[in-house]
Amino acid sequence: MDAPADTGPVTERHRFDEGALERYMARHVAGFAPPLTVRQFAGGQSNPTFFLTDAAQSYVLRKKPPGKLLPSAHAVDREYRVITALGKTDFPVPRTYCLCEDETVIGQAFYVMEWVQGRIFRDPTLPGMASVERRAIYDAMNDTMARLHRVDYQAIGLGDYGKPGNYFERQIARWIKQYEASKTEDIASFDALVAWLPHNIPPGDETSIAHGDFRLENMILHPTEPRVLAVLDWELSTLGHPLADVGYNVMGYFTPPGQPSHLATLDLEGTGIPKLDEYVAAYCRRTGRERIDRLEFYVVFALFRSAAIIQGIAMRAKTGSASAENAAMVGAFARRIADVAWQLARSA
Repeated sequence: MDAPADTGPVTERHRFDEGALERYMARHVAGFAPPLTVRQFAGGQSNPTFFLTDAAQSYVLRKKPPGKLLPSAHAVDREYRVITALGKTDFPVPRTYCLCEDETVIGQAFYVMEWVQGRIFRDPTLPGMASVERRAIYDAMNDTMARLHRVDYQAIGLGDYGKPGNYFERQIARWIKQYEASKTEDIASFDALVAWLPHNIPPGDETSIAHGDFRLENMILHPTEPRVLAVLDWELSTLGHPLADVGYNVMGYFTPPGQPSHLATLDLEGTGIPKLDEYVAAYCRRTGRERIDRLEFYVVFALFRSAAIIQGIAMRAKTGSASAENAAMVGAFARRIADVAWQLARSA
């Protein structure tokens, strides 16, 4: 089949022994039929992703990036585990084929999964669509997020996929540590968030599978229907608080113009994209909640974590281990994201 439009030749710093990969897949992937061809997907700031084809079908490979990595980052083994476990349910994920943790094969750990053909929307404003289509796609995203949070993680073997309870305390500490390990400059607003967040965690606790990066761009939708065929990019997933996903998913309603997920100043009624209250109410209805108190905290936390991640991208750009060509430009957003988060925290 034709390669996706957002793929190209493998970049110099991500090249590996394709012959070794072909031999490995011949031994470990049922039905694999050489010869193998490899192309690289554009974008992606963490684990580089590749489009593979053999004589009969297509696959996707995700691997760790080369170079020195932060502890616990780029955990492709965890991605593989959660996707494989969810594959036992009716939740939409690609089929997995193999995990290789032997770095002598292609230089880094990797896994291979099914290529799911469909639509990926990079722009959350969905330009060029009718309002009824936009509404249906947002509703499908909302429904899929609620479905994930209703999965019985114990029943599918993920009871030890994370530490239940105290999610925000642990995550705040983790991302402070990650930020300090990848710090390239002082950011006053980030330091203010470090002091504010631990003292403003809402009461109550609950645990579900938390995706960690739940947004429209990380879903493949049916070619013609508003139906999610697969949820991608599980690198940040864990057992966590479901409202962390909600806060991240609705960040666009709070971020200023110029941010990739910006929705705040759009004429939402005219676009068909649901208003924030309507979108949150739909999630609550699907998960049996009466309401979400202090939604702003979950958004501030999502922005804080995003700023820490983006700082990591800036560090990888500086050291030459970044996955995407635009990593240095993306890294410059860390200060801006932290500023937005602190402004929202002060008004919450």
